[in-house]
Amino acid sequence: MKPLFINCSPKKRFCASAYFLSLQRLFVRGEKVTKKLRTPADHARILMEFNDAQAVVFCLPLYVDGIPSHVLRFMEEMEAYCKKNSLHLSLYCIANNGFIEGRQNEPLMQSFEHFCSRAGLTWGGGVGIGGGVMLNVTRIVFVVDIALLVLNTVLSMINTGNFFPKEAWISFGENAALLLYFNLGVLFYLARMGSSIRKGTASGKKYTRILIPSFIFILFADVFFIIISLFEGGLFRGWLAKKEIENG
Repeated sequence: MKPLFINCSPKKRFCASAYFLSLQRLFVRGEKVTKKLRTPADHARILMEFNDAQAVVFCLPLYVDGIPSHVLRFMEEMEAYCKKNSLHLSLYCIANNGFIEGRQNEPLMQSFEHFCSRAGLTWGGGVGIGGGVMLNVTRIVFVVDIALLVLNTVLSMINTGNFFPKEAWISFGENAALLLYFNLGVLFYLARMGSSIRKGTASGKKYTRILIPSFIFILFADVFFIIISLFEGGLFRGWLAKKEIENG
């Protein structure tokens, strides 16, 4: 028997749900299975994994204060499948949103709790994360920092023969410590829930957020979402979109 981790983000890549699910997996020992839920074509493949699972961990974004519609459709099939096969799994949830407060995920958590009661499953609890998009960006920044460290090390070796450029390593250490601090709340509560998953016990509902002052978060979030909106459906897409020629 092994835990089943389900990434429920509709995005194909670089999604926050994949990031948080990878962190959760670090705190659960032994054999683990991870599946991605995006379309109805994924349903049968995931349901078959329930037969060998001791616990199921859903990781998903908050959409309009609730569960995304494609996940709701899967949950309908999941309920019927679990009842038909007399499965009494423990269900856990990791929910993230773009707001600063993790407690914004409370309605979603309640939906999963009621679902467990209806489907005859054990509600194990969950972690609600605020500032999920920004926390996801921190892992991208960390990868960039690693690439810069490698580049600076190589250049230092070529130019001076020094295998340990002190300034580059100090800068990397400072950035890594800062990014770790931002994620401390998430790491703490995922570690606690990981312990509960291993023991098969309930962890309760816990809420956390990116550890950054709200006024700084709002400033960076506004700039980030303005840039995203311009390139992914806003002003610039309008410029580049093919124009329809109206007759008459």
